[in-house]
Amino acid sequence: MGGLPVEPEWPFGYKAVFSPADVIEEYTRPVHLREGGKNVVREALSAIEAVDMEGVGRLEAFNTDGLRTLLTTMPEVPQMVERTLRYPGHAELMRVFRATGLFSTEPVDVGGTQVSPLSVTSALLFPRWKMKPQDEDLTVMRVTLKNRKGTITYDLLDHFDRDSGTHSMARSTGYTCNAVAELMLQGTFTRKGISPPEVVGAEDACFDGVMDYLKERNVNCVERKMELQPRTA
Repeated sequence: MGGLPVEPEWPFGYKAVFSPADVIEEYTRPVHLREGGKNVVREALSAIEAVDMEGVGRLEAFNTDGLRTLLTTMPEVPQMVERTLRYPGHAELMRVFRATGLFSTEPVDVGGTQVSPLSVTSALLFPRWKMKPQDEDLTVMRVTLKNRKGTITYDLLDHFDRDSGTHSMARSTGYTCNAVAELMLQGTFTRKGISPPEVVGAEDACFDGVMDYLKERNVNCVERKMELQPRTA
């Protein structure tokens, strides 16, 4: 998934549509994922690859630490990874920043004064990453599910709403939260206690309810199915 400016600007090709501090955290926090049935740890910003998204063009995907509860609630799934989408070149630039120490919280001596590199980097980056009043954003996401029978893919592409002046990231995330609240108010979801999103979505009525709620607000996921063809002798 990625929240991106519609018009990328050099050198970052990025504007923050949520907390910039959390963005940097994504670029530094170790990535927990599953490979071959085993939970492993990889470096953030690793495994960069090109991804073509309809309506946007070529983006790049790289590992970030976003699986969270999925690693606990779905132990039967042998392969799981969460990746962030950006315009090409952004990940490598952030890798250079990190390798240089610009994301480090450890103070360094500068003319006799102890300075946190991250504090300086944040003070310089955040104004450059701030969305301007005229800037418009888009949200792009791809969820791919594979098994022995085939592949199901969900693609989402949402744009800034000019009529209401609402950013796409706010629409995509905020409306989803509203949809779940509606499920609880209507008595569709009744499970007690803390419930991560995948537990809510595991119930057909809840999944359909959220998707319908989003569709009514023109936030659409396109489902594509590809069945594996049986081998012939």
